[in-house]
Amino acid sequence: MLKNYLRSAIRNVTRHKFISFINIFGLTIGLTCCMLILIYIVNELSYDKYNTNAKDVYRVTRSFNTADGVQTLFLGSIAPPFAPLLKNEFPDIKKITRLRGNGVVSMRYKDKLLNENGSYFADENFVDVFTVKTIQGDPKTALSDPFTVMMTEDMARKYFGNEDPMNKEIRLANQFNFKVTGIYKPFPANAHLHPEMLLSFITLKDSTLYGDKQLHTNWGNNDFYTYMLLPPNYNVEHMESLFPGFLDKYVHFPGQPGNYQESKNSKLHIQKLLDIHLHSHLDSEIESNGDIKRVYIFSAIALFILLIACINYMNLSTARSALRAREIGIRKVIGAQRKEIITQFLSESVLITFFSLVLALVLTWLLIPFINSLSKLGLSFSSLYQPGLLLVILILPFFIGILSGIYPALFMSSFKPVKVLKGILKIGSGGVSFRKVLVVVQFSVSIVLIVATTIVFQQLRYIQQKSLGFDKDHVLTMSNPFSNSEFETFKNEVTKNAGIKELARSSRIPSGRLLDDQGISVFEGSKSQPVKADVKYVNTDYGFIPTFGMKMAAGRNFSRDFGTDSNNYVINAAAAKVLGWKTSENAIGKDLTYGGVRGKVIGVVNDFHFESLHQSIIPLLFRMPGRDNYGRLSIKIEGNNINSSINAIQQAWQKLQPETPFEYTFLDERFQKLYDSEKQQGNLFTIFSFIAIFIACLGLFGLSAFTISQRVKEIGVRKVLGASIPQIVTELSKDFLKLVLIASIIALPMAWYAMSKWLLDFAFRISIQWWVFVMAGVIALVIAFVTISFQSIKAAMANPVKSLRSE
Repeated sequence: MLKNYLRSAIRNVTRHKFISFINIFGLTIGLTCCMLILIYIVNELSYDKYNTNAKDVYRVTRSFNTADGVQTLFLGSIAPPFAPLLKNEFPDIKKITRLRGNGVVSMRYKDKLLNENGSYFADENFVDVFTVKTIQGDPKTALSDPFTVMMTEDMARKYFGNEDPMNKEIRLANQFNFKVTGIYKPFPANAHLHPEMLLSFITLKDSTLYGDKQLHTNWGNNDFYTYMLLPPNYNVEHMESLFPGFLDKYVHFPGQPGNYQESKNSKLHIQKLLDIHLHSHLDSEIESNGDIKRVYIFSAIALFILLIACINYMNLSTARSALRAREIGIRKVIGAQRKEIITQFLSESVLITFFSLVLALVLTWLLIPFINSLSKLGLSFSSLYQPGLLLVILILPFFIGILSGIYPALFMSSFKPVKVLKGILKIGSGGVSFRKVLVVVQFSVSIVLIVATTIVFQQLRYIQQKSLGFDKDHVLTMSNPFSNSEFETFKNEVTKNAGIKELARSSRIPSGRLLDDQGISVFEGSKSQPVKADVKYVNTDYGFIPTFGMKMAAGRNFSRDFGTDSNNYVINAAAAKVLGWKTSENAIGKDLTYGGVRGKVIGVVNDFHFESLHQSIIPLLFRMPGRDNYGRLSIKIEGNNINSSINAIQQAWQKLQPETPFEYTFLDERFQKLYDSEKQQGNLFTIFSFIAIFIACLGLFGLSAFTISQRVKEIGVRKVLGASIPQIVTELSKDFLKLVLIASIIALPMAWYAMSKWLLDFAFRISIQWWVFVMAGVIALVIAFVTISFQSIKAAMANPVKSLRSE
């Protein structure tokens, strides 16, 4: 029986080649999109699961709030004293380990000198919490001694080539020699962290690096990522409920009263390791994370595109039912039951779907390199090599085949053999109506994707064109290795080149996050009054404001002509407002205390976008520290001879810092990278929008071809009676175009709602314009009309004699 079904299915597929091609091609494209998105989703959901203890590992995070409970900062890292105190206070903690980034640091082995940004100080029990696949060395003891390092095999090959790296020394920052005590395989791509080198944490006890006292008493430096290994199914909510008392017991600052309660100012939180990649977007993530919303969006797109392909099958199968009516009638007359006819049609549907799936898997394998180059996602076809997924893929043809084929099967199996064989069968209006609904659904989805794509690119263009409030062009940024005296020498040397306009040092640069806050008070008369406001700070020097071309709203910049400026402040207009001064001019000369240092406001700069446009402009204070506390160096150059200017900078750099490789980035490139995720999203939306409307039009093309073929005699009569070609084309097209118009009316409110939600992720965003929806509807109508016109114009131009000569 099954053999007969398959033989009949193959015969019908080959007999109706045009319709079969459209069905197979549409399903293949739809399934390819699903496979690609499935690989993406599997990859996103697999993050950190490679760890043996993944389900029992948690990260401790810390949030800060104002006195009235408004959260001002939420960090993925905490202060160094917390880890040993937590272990002592909560004996259920099996292991607790810390990781601290080492920033950009120069590394030398013999004549090889490079800058590296992937080194971390790690507790020696790091390998007990995270799965580290060690190739050489003993992971249990590799980090037990100071000035030891474990590195990936790629890093070892980079520096040592074919030499055995074990027990060799590599020099960091031209100050410290670290002995290689272990080699490990790189962390997998689906990990939320990728340390290329693990430096022994005990090294930080050296006062030139951090200091033992600081490790036990510094509550303000929250740079330490802290992970706990807990017993299985541990009640973390109970532990978290005890954290306020823990904070009040241990956290104290010099000068605070005895009844000081840290729990009123900050909180500790527990976060699952497996939640970090998709659910964590804190102010200090160790690396950029994914987003569960993006997983939901692309899952919906995959389902929509597959739905469009399935609708094609339903529409075309029911539309061509008249061609198979006599076959169905004869089968029923010779005794075929309705369930047997249904099974026959479903077997055809499953066969077509299975063939489409095979083609889709081949196409997916071929397309993955292109998708990776476009999205930088690092997807792999091998993600599908999982027993559960392979089972789902094997079941997929049956599920989709039945979903696509059930309506045509029920519809066609209901034909009455007497009417069929007498040639008086008429396809009921219910079938036509349902096909119309399916066409409307197809184009509704396509129009939503067109609107989404347009708005994503509008927002990206807005981001790129919006004035940031300063000049980001032709500004080189780099780490600052210079002391105060070295910097002056460096500055004097490079400014001999006419193409170099300004130099500035700072603790942070625009395009980074503003995370530093030390508390602020303003003076009312002689009395200091704390302000319930979150005012961040950046350490700057005299050249910061002119280097970035910031405009003063009132007052002046820091100046060497005023010896007291090291205790004075420049603030932005947003800070002036939250501090209670009605205008920028009112702020000038006012006294305030920041971080315990009293000074005057000498200048107010116009508000500018220090961070990405995802964040609002926050109150900001510039100050000049009394010591070398500038981690970043920025240089403004002329735009007409960039290479000459860079060469001059490099020569001066190498003269003063021969052991520090010269590396730089342009500030405008840093800002562009802030929106890489949105660019990827826009590119993928474009691809999927094109695919969705292509599949919809493919079905419309087949449906219109069949419908017009049923109206050949009608067209002939109309031409004989004097109808023109445009009139006939209009008559044949209008019913389909009405459906697209209805789809537009349905889709546009849905698109408006979805994209309004998406734009909420940006503090600064476009307003959705009405013409975007009109444009999307017009595009859909034009594409649909062009699709239908291929068939309608051909039919309208046909000789009516041929269609009417048999009458």
